[in-house]
Amino acid sequence: MSALTAPADVAGGEVAAVRLEEDSALIGRFLATVGTAADGAEGADGSGRAAVEDSGAALSLLESMRAALDEVEAQVVMEARRRGLDWRQIARHRGLNSSQAASQRHQRLVTRLEEIRQGVR
Repeated sequence: MSALTAPADVAGGEVAAVRLEEDSALIGRFLATVGTAADGAEGADGSGRAAVEDSGAALSLLESMRAALDEVEAQVVMEARRRGLDWRQIARHRGLNSSQAASQRHQRLVTRLEEIRQGVR
């Protein structure tokens, strides 16, 4: 793989990528505590609420991470198209079977992101 250079005009994608990195680190820290905490880890008051709240927070992060990853993917595909890659090439790099599959995946992704922006999802 060649070295990546900064794509032009992808500030939104860059923000999403940073958000993904931060959220991924939080999930990683949560999962690391799972291996070190005793079963049924309890909060300072002995209620177990801290463990439940941490688990809930980690689960909530997954949805925002999924949306951020979708945003990054859409930006990368748009940049690849701008740089001259055709749908067949994009399909090959994405592990998809056809240019049609790559194009349809991108269209579904863009539609989902627009629905999220409009509050439909």
